[in-house]
Amino acid sequence: MHRVEFTVEPFIEGQPGPHVVAPIEALTASGIEVEVGPFGSSCLVEATATADAVGIIVREAFARGATHVNIDVALEGLP
Repeated sequence: MHRVEFTVEPFIEGQPGPHVVAPIEALTASGIEVEVGPFGSSCLVEATATADAVGIIVREAFARGATHVNIDVALEGLP
């Protein structure tokens, strides 16, 4: 499993625009549960689906006006 963490800018506290909401909605629609936090969002995905999840985030964010997308991918479940 991989933990994919992402932030989408521009960031306006308390007012996430479509560039922030669209990637979350698209991931959810594809069956990936997203945890939305105060400074970013994250999800757990199967290693074989990581590239697809990252593609969804980037495509949906920039298509809706994002100026910057930061993504961090880490292996989940190591002792």
